[in-house]
Amino acid sequence: MAGLATSFGSGAMTNSIGEMKDSACILLIGSNTTAAHPVISLELKKAALRGAKIIVANPMEISMVRYSHMWLRHTIGSDVALINGMARIILEEGLADMEFATNCCENFEAYRESLKDFPLDFVSKVTGLPAETIQEAARLYATTKPASIIYTLGITEHSHGTDNVMALANLSMLTHNIGLPSTGVNPLRGQNNVQGACDMGCMPNTYHGYQSVANPDIQAKFEKAWGVKLRPEPGITLVEMFDAACNNELKAMYLIGENSLLSEPDMHHMEKALNGLEFLVVQDIFMTETARYADVVLPAASFAEKDGTFTNTERRVQRVRQVIEPVGQARADWLITCQIAQRMGADGFNYAHPSEIMDELANLAPSYGGISYRRLESCGLQWPCPTQDHPGTPILHMSRFSCGLGRFTPLKYRPPAEWTDEEYPYILSTGRSLYHYHTGTMTRKISGINIIEPEDTTKINPADAEKLDIEDGQKVKVTSRRGEKVSRAKVTAKVPEGVVYMDFHFAESPTNVLTSSALDPISKTPELKVSAVKIEKANN
Repeated sequence: MAGLATSFGSGAMTNSIGEMKDSACILLIGSNTTAAHPVISLELKKAALRGAKIIVANPMEISMVRYSHMWLRHTIGSDVALINGMARIILEEGLADMEFATNCCENFEAYRESLKDFPLDFVSKVTGLPAETIQEAARLYATTKPASIIYTLGITEHSHGTDNVMALANLSMLTHNIGLPSTGVNPLRGQNNVQGACDMGCMPNTYHGYQSVANPDIQAKFEKAWGVKLRPEPGITLVEMFDAACNNELKAMYLIGENSLLSEPDMHHMEKALNGLEFLVVQDIFMTETARYADVVLPAASFAEKDGTFTNTERRVQRVRQVIEPVGQARADWLITCQIAQRMGADGFNYAHPSEIMDELANLAPSYGGISYRRLESCGLQWPCPTQDHPGTPILHMSRFSCGLGRFTPLKYRPPAEWTDEEYPYILSTGRSLYHYHTGTMTRKISGINIIEPEDTTKINPADAEKLDIEDGQKVKVTSRRGEKVSRAKVTAKVPEGVVYMDFHFAESPTNVLTSSALDPISKTPELKVSAVKIEKANN
């Protein structure tokens, strides 16, 4: 896809963190920023204190609502309807930047035609928002510039997550809030080097630098550099790998720094997959729940025990420097991988230092071409950084889109893959706590944090709690079509009626025993934000 595909395909921010405080309007959608990205949330609070109009679009009453000009408490899973409804209003009221939309982008007429499917009464019904509120939000975003869009997993962890992202891209192009300071479409990465992992080719359809494995010229370049024959077909995603293991189509797996048993949806399905493997290797810094299924556990070094780089959410490549020697038998991840390859008879894995790996990466990936450990000694660099004298790129698409023209994408509204019925009348949504991180592999070992938040809770609206005769602190059982779990109820109006909310950090009460494994058809991201459940008092 042309235009924004480079940044959106990689999940990278088009702009930089430091620009947020100077935005005049910020559409914060699908992001509990204070809990999941507390440092970046400070930049948003600075923006609010400087007069920025923040539009929070989130079914949950997150902390950023206190700093918002508007709070859109739309129905879970209705993001495409909301965003396209706003876009239609912007067009109808003459608030679009037509010169930019028609001269710098393509497929505009098809996009305009698609918006006829989103009349205001339909959007209001689907989102549960008053028509006047949707109109106000659309006008505010279109007329208050510069305007920035910020989103996270509340947008992507849906069976239509790709549509959600494309809808936001359309909105930014329609108003020319792209390629300018303090604008853009800015996904916040959930971990410190997720961006770096994707940059380095950890996705099944690209080599490092987002170079397509299906491109014959790219394939030939890497074959020449590595001296091996490469397959032109894209691989499969993590979720698809576990499906293949369940079907006896995948026999061995090598997991690095991934506690999949707790982090992937439908835990019973995961248990079947792990048990179905003939050989499992887990490489991690702790003995995780997943590692207990492994045939071989390789002790990896932590960030403080090795040299390397992290690439953060704003595409900034930064040095990580070794502080202590690896404890016990632990080794750096790159070294373990190289030593395994050498024992398997492979050539070319004889690096003496990770800086040599970076040099190879720079030679083969244009976006990293000017990045080296020497240059990173003094400061980080934001890709694309194609040459040794290039300063890096704080803002993408400034003079032109990376692939020429931006491309509008017509979209249809699709409801979540699973919804409520008589047996499962509530929707479960999941997220992260401020105090614990991901599957708790590290944070659950810290006594002070465990004092603050010692156990998982099921957040439930007071009206639903009253209907079910559930009191705050009482143990409840939550059941889905896949499994059940017991935890204490936390009665709070921060959760809307008809919805229950859980974190997924606690192995003793794993939330993902409940969640749906329905996937986005393009990204293959699971719909962790929407699962149908029932709630009742627990017997014990």
